[in-house]
Amino acid sequence: MMKKKSIPASKPFLILFLCQIISALDVPLDSKLLEELSQPPTITHQSPKDYIVDPRENIVIQCEAKGKPPPSFSWTRNGTHFDIDKDEQVTMKPNSGTLVINIMNGRKAEAYEGVYQCTARNERGAAISNNIVIRPSRSPLWTKEKLEPNQVREGDSLVLHCRPPVGLPPPIIFWMDNAFQRLPQSERVSQGLNGDLYFSNVQPEDTREDYICYARFNHTQTIQQKQPISVKVFSMDSLNDTIAANLSDTDIYGAKPVTERQPVLLTPTGSTSTKVELRGNVLLLECIAAGLPTPVIRWIKEGGELPANRTFFENFKKTLKIIDVSEADSGNYRCIARNTLGSVDHVISVTVKAAPYWITAPRNLVLSPGEDGTLICRANGNPKPSISWLANGVPIAIAPEDPSRKVDGDTIIFSHVQERSSAVYQCNASNEYGYLLANAFVNVLAEPPRILTPANKLYQVIADSPALLDCAYFGSPKPEIEWFKGVKGSILRGNEYVFHDNGTLEIPVAQKDSTGTYTCVARNELGKIQNEVHLEIKDPTMIIKQPEYKVVQRYGQVSFECIIKHDSTLLPTVIWLKDNDELPDDERFLVGKDNLTIMNVTDKDDGTYTCIVNTTLDSVSASAVLTVVAAPPTPAIIYARPNPPFDLELTGQLERSIQLSWIPGEENNSPITHFIIEYEDGLHEPGVWHYQTEVPGTQTTVQLKLSPYVNYSFRVIAVNKIGRSQPSEPSEQYLTKSASPDENPANVQGIGSEPDNLVITWESLKGFQSNGPGLQYKVSWRQKDVDDEWTSVIVANVSKYIVSGTPTFVPYEIKVQALNDLGYAPEPSEVIGHSGEDLPMVAPGNVQVHVINSTLAKVHWDPVPLKSVRGHLQGYKVYYWKVQSLSRRSRRHVEKKILTFRGNKTFGMLPGLEPYSSYKLNVRVVNGKGEGPASPDKVFKTPEGVPSSPSFLKITNPTLDSLTLEWGSPTHPNGVLTSYILKFQPINNTHELGPLVEIRIPANESSLILKNLNYSTRYKFYFNAQTSVGSGSQITEEAVTIMDEAGILHPAVGAGKVQPLYPRIRNVTTAAAETYANISWEYEGPEHANFYVEYGVAGSKEDWKKEIVNGSRSFFVLKGLTPGTAYKVRVGAEGLSGFRSSEDVFETGPAMASRQVDIATQGWFIGLMCAVALLILILLIVCFIRRNKGGKYPVKEKEDAHADPEIQPMKEDDGTFGEYSDAEDHKPLKKGSRTPSDRTVKKEDSDDSLVDYGEGVNGQFNEDGSFIGQYSGKKEKEPAEGNESSEAPSPVNAMNSFV
Repeated sequence: MMKKKSIPASKPFLILFLCQIISALDVPLDSKLLEELSQPPTITHQSPKDYIVDPRENIVIQCEAKGKPPPSFSWTRNGTHFDIDKDEQVTMKPNSGTLVINIMNGRKAEAYEGVYQCTARNERGAAISNNIVIRPSRSPLWTKEKLEPNQVREGDSLVLHCRPPVGLPPPIIFWMDNAFQRLPQSERVSQGLNGDLYFSNVQPEDTREDYICYARFNHTQTIQQKQPISVKVFSMDSLNDTIAANLSDTDIYGAKPVTERQPVLLTPTGSTSTKVELRGNVLLLECIAAGLPTPVIRWIKEGGELPANRTFFENFKKTLKIIDVSEADSGNYRCIARNTLGSVDHVISVTVKAAPYWITAPRNLVLSPGEDGTLICRANGNPKPSISWLANGVPIAIAPEDPSRKVDGDTIIFSHVQERSSAVYQCNASNEYGYLLANAFVNVLAEPPRILTPANKLYQVIADSPALLDCAYFGSPKPEIEWFKGVKGSILRGNEYVFHDNGTLEIPVAQKDSTGTYTCVARNELGKIQNEVHLEIKDPTMIIKQPEYKVVQRYGQVSFECIIKHDSTLLPTVIWLKDNDELPDDERFLVGKDNLTIMNVTDKDDGTYTCIVNTTLDSVSASAVLTVVAAPPTPAIIYARPNPPFDLELTGQLERSIQLSWIPGEENNSPITHFIIEYEDGLHEPGVWHYQTEVPGTQTTVQLKLSPYVNYSFRVIAVNKIGRSQPSEPSEQYLTKSASPDENPANVQGIGSEPDNLVITWESLKGFQSNGPGLQYKVSWRQKDVDDEWTSVIVANVSKYIVSGTPTFVPYEIKVQALNDLGYAPEPSEVIGHSGEDLPMVAPGNVQVHVINSTLAKVHWDPVPLKSVRGHLQGYKVYYWKVQSLSRRSRRHVEKKILTFRGNKTFGMLPGLEPYSSYKLNVRVVNGKGEGPASPDKVFKTPEGVPSSPSFLKITNPTLDSLTLEWGSPTHPNGVLTSYILKFQPINNTHELGPLVEIRIPANESSLILKNLNYSTRYKFYFNAQTSVGSGSQITEEAVTIMDEAGILHPAVGAGKVQPLYPRIRNVTTAAAETYANISWEYEGPEHANFYVEYGVAGSKEDWKKEIVNGSRSFFVLKGLTPGTAYKVRVGAEGLSGFRSSEDVFETGPAMASRQVDIATQGWFIGLMCAVALLILILLIVCFIRRNKGGKYPVKEKEDAHADPEIQPMKEDDGTFGEYSDAEDHKPLKKGSRTPSDRTVKKEDSDDSLVDYGEGVNGQFNEDGSFIGQYSGKKEKEPAEGNESSEAPSPVNAMNSFV
């Protein structure tokens, strides 16, 4: 037994051991992640320790390993390096350590016998395999021997020895005759474990000359045969006849008849023997006896029982077999051989030893730099195995030193590991019966956070159900996970969320307002990463009208309704079941959208029908019973609920039971299925009926169990298929006798409300649980771990007692026992509580701050002694506040922020700091009472960061070629501004961007005049500030240079600055139809303006009609206009008094009216002109093609190909279409034409139809009706394809194709 040792503060190995689970990292089984992480080698496959090979085949010694980078392999043989390059018969498989030894070309397998060991190595360590012992199998021949015939007297015992040759592995023995038939075995004749054939007594039928022992060597698939053994049995009758023939009558002669003999053991010999077996193996014990009659064998274990479920008897109970033996199976086993003349026994003393087996095998350890961990290697065996450690295959005593490693017996303790501490450690546990070897690596990783959950994953959840949002992550050190909702939402906290250790966010009860985007942020000291997922909450599926119970007459019709309500985005499916199975395949069952109808009902249709509604997210169901009854006589049978039972009677009254009987009421043509019995407690809950039990409908009496001190009344309810009856009249009352309580109060707790008290609370017993009058409670307490007597007090029927004058926050043992006037309840169980907490006394010490970047810092502190906490340690609070900004040197109102770190943490991260600022912080310990004193304020400063965007950017004084820019410095400079960056580029009418120009402006400037710009041009500006760290976020603005000097707005007299160009609404354009008009405009001014459109009949004095524009769109459709009427229209912006556009006039009808502007500069006019030019070009091309193509139209070509003589060509002189041709009309058709050279056409191609000419249903047209065709300038006739058109597209279609 290990002795307990005190651990000095300088060597906290116990703490390291306890923290192993906390420190070690779990690497997710993500294939992509595993491919990227470095990993020491791991042996994944190897040959068995004892490897017997077939000498006729190549030897393959397995050794496979994985690692990152992939490991290299080497081998040792008999303890020395095995150079495979020097032996041409030995090769190693590519990307593997597996050896292949070629013995097919003359080499012998014996030459490669030995002990092999494989090593897999990469830059992070080396793993080794077991010692693999290679031995070729052997199947030697039987040695020649001269076998004498066995002559035996009837009734004697006999042993035929096999003595097979020694092979590797040992052979399997069996006895056969010359005909290769197995020799029959029985209780009298059987084969022993050593292969010999035992006869308890021989009989004349045992005489034969072909007892042959066979040895089968499975590894080489060979069978060796021993020479046949001859056995001759002499019977006593034949022996007496032989003697009589050779003696005179006067001689006394005659052999003794066959005499019975008591048992004698043939094997084992003597009275005792010993047997040693290894743990986990099969124990085989054998007893074979001689005797006449044949003895029967029985087995017992002295001082115990044979193990159940693991004990088997074989070979006619001559062999005891116990599988999977353990140390508990050691002991003396006695076999007893018995026949009618007596018995003999033999004791076998069995000792179970054990090769080493694992208790705790070492496991791979993944750590972060600076973390601690342990490797534990514990094994057992008999005798106890010795433990030795290796590092990268080298005994740890001579391995390179590692200051982070300390070996303590079966444990290696690692403290403050570094990346160079990565290695593979081997644990070897061995005793005289074998060894175990295990590889376990220590992999020290420094990895920034990674989120493995796919980005933008969509989760859909039914309302009021749990929602689980995944955030699988990995990092080293282990990242901290935070969840946010929305783009700029605050961190999620509170009881409405559950944060799992694997990063998953659980919303236990998701509501509609839970819908949205959630952001998971993983951060450690090496970086930060985030991922967004989306949650949609769907309405639950409900059956708002459920199917109802139906009774229908045979051959009638019945219908069940199932009307559902579901989320509009989910597609429900409705399934009907009958008796929880599919509906019968019968046309009488009609399934509608929201009902099931059964026509021509039969008795088979009787049953329960269920409507199941499934969506991808939920499922609901409702059932109803259909009862099929025979057609009623006249008058019809009425089926109804049963009448209530009556004449209730109580008999056999006892303290804890009573018998209740009743008379059933009328069944009303539906048999009663069961009765429900209810009771009322008139003493504690008068008027309230409780369920007691129920009995079958054929039973009218029941024995009821009762509780003490209850004034019982009973009533009975009958139930049939139609429903429940009214309750019966109550029975007479029966008051049971009082008794002491059977149970004690539940939920006993002890929590102090003040530093010097202990508040003991419990749940009071209910009325009928009191079992009698005078219910009270005995409250007992004593201080835990102190040799104190119990202090007790008896209180009335309350649920709280306060113990005063207690020490602060000490544990107490508490128990509460119920009692009444008749005695106490059973002894209660004890619970542990604590007296009241007080504020902590000591502040955390050694507070250190490490600034990670301009917005993040890490704070460390030493934990306070637990005794000074004076309560349950809940964590530490860090108070921090900004003292001043280093850029402005101005103090402001101090707003302290608080971060709470749960548990006994000694560090934390401070996010959201402002760059280039001075901060102070202090740390306080927190218990259930409150906070302790603050540590001394610690001052730290954040470095510079990038600035925020400039506070504003205004563009004024537009001229023909210049604009004036004014701006304000950033609200948060986050450092010393070095300059401003201005970028701008022109924008044309189609919103395409021109070349980008960049200007750097000194940091002390606040305005700039841009010159040499183009007139009447829109420019887009990008403006941002810079510090020495980099550029901040930019602000954008647009402005337009004016068209002429008249557009310049001059300042008013006395005005301090130029009136800005914004806002304005211009280029109001209308496109009118008969009853509606599309109004569009251009707007220049502040963003997020809300527009409205005013209109009225032109020339009318009526008030303007006003229409509000939805959003900030720059177009609107006026509907309900009168055709052929002139309207006036103007556009305005809400909130800007008097800010409207100029009026525009349009007229409804087919003509398109627009405001009179310079038409040559309008985009629609330029587009129209381009379309007209393109249309003219297409028409010219078509005419040119038609002119050059000539020949016959495809219609005419088809007509010529017809063999029908009734179809005659039409001539021009009779007003019909003729045949157009030119000089090249008779040229052969191009390759690929559907018309053959003999001008015949297949039947399916000869039918003229509009489809063949591109105007049928299969013709290829644009969505607007325009024809899609190909035109060619070649003069050869093109084949008449089914989607070609014989005419050019119309101008209307051609125009539509460009719209």
